[in-house]
Amino acid sequence: MAANEDIFPVTQGNVLAAYDHMYAPWVKAMGLHDFQVTPGRVSAILPQNADLQFTSGAICGQAIMAAVDTLAALAACTNPNLTRGTVYQHTHFVRPATGDDLRVEANVLRFGKTSTFIEARVTYLGSGQLVAHATLEFAV
Repeated sequence: MAANEDIFPVTQGNVLAAYDHMYAPWVKAMGLHDFQVTPGRVSAILPQNADLQFTSGAICGQAIMAAVDTLAALAACTNPNLTRGTVYQHTHFVRPATGDDLRVEANVLRFGKTSTFIEARVTYLGSGQLVAHATLEFAV
């Protein structure tokens, strides 16, 4: 396990160490990869994975929400004032997540003294069509 000063704040150089340190094995089993980090922004790819799909072949909403929360927390941790956890998440599902991998992107709208506000978008990797949109608040 890395020392906190080695993984916080989260950067492109330490995102994999932070991800490994912060998340449970079931979160890692979703297969998020190709993390891209800039201050206040984190994105990654959520691959189609039979373990995350309904019988229809669509990735279930619970998995999408977990991926959104994961990337939003990493984005919140790009600031030296680390988050103490998710306070609120609201997700709109626009279309079924079938047939293509997904890009999940979390952007900090505001780093506040007591709360960090984040907007997240889930899109098809190929077409860029919106699959889900979320807003989140994290306690600081």
